[in-house]
Amino acid sequence: MGFFDKIKQGLTKTKSDMTAKLNGVIATFTGENEEFFDELEELLIMSDVGAETAMDAVEELRDRVKRGGLRGSEDVRQAMAEILAGKLPSGEQLKLNTKPSVILMVGVNGVGKTTTIGKLATSLVGDGKKVLLAAGDTFRAAAAEQLKIWADRSGADFVRHEEGSDPASVVFDAISAAKARGTDIVIVDTAGRLHNKSNLMNELNKISRIIDRELPGADRETLLVLDATTGQNGLMQAEEFKKSADITGIVLTKLDGTAKGGIVFSINEKLGVPVKYVGVGEKADDLIPFNSQEFVEALLK
Repeated sequence: MGFFDKIKQGLTKTKSDMTAKLNGVIATFTGENEEFFDELEELLIMSDVGAETAMDAVEELRDRVKRGGLRGSEDVRQAMAEILAGKLPSGEQLKLNTKPSVILMVGVNGVGKTTTIGKLATSLVGDGKKVLLAAGDTFRAAAAEQLKIWADRSGADFVRHEEGSDPASVVFDAISAAKARGTDIVIVDTAGRLHNKSNLMNELNKISRIIDRELPGADRETLLVLDATTGQNGLMQAEEFKKSADITGIVLTKLDGTAKGGIVFSINEKLGVPVKYVGVGEKADDLIPFNSQEFVEALLK
């Protein structure tokens, strides 16, 4: 099943709410009508698209209508799809060309970070990569045990220390093991204790210094895992993490569980960080690389 089919299947809740309402508004189009544009803008904002993105998109649609060529609701729907797709990065792949490369996974507890790591490891191992998982979340009870289950399932190597130990030392040992074993990619789990921001920042900085020292010049992705169902709260979390780490991409989980799929646009508007993966189900292959064009098509059709 390709991205379009996966995302279309996964957006059931969004499509039953946002899509139905959006298409309902578009169906009322009869030409230049300010009430139509106001209603469309309000709906986009209510769907977590983001105020600036919603206003820009509707203004661009208004301009197209004024120029002519949009004669009915189907023309408007197609134009809106083009406009919204243009508001998102087309889809960026992970840069993991060095051996080893590092993926640093960050995010608050409860967003599905460990599961996402497991799914990502499964995908990379399936692509023929030798992967090692580092249990850097040494503070949450059972975090290492959960990660070990995913390591066993995916066929990835695994490095852990005792609960409560220094996360940076886990990363150091994981990098040493990766060098010795010819590992392609090290995926590091980190603690998600956002309530203690100074400790979190110090912890992430220390881990980054270890990676810089032990793997100078290595490709590194820092992926922030967000729960799509938390909406604007997730964006607030993202802004805090962005202060603590050089975020290179977003993994948006539980997109199948929200009626506000527009959160993808808000992330791009407020963070300027591309969504690189989306989670649309519980299975290992339900974590899929993001494609903006197909996402918007699935959203509006």
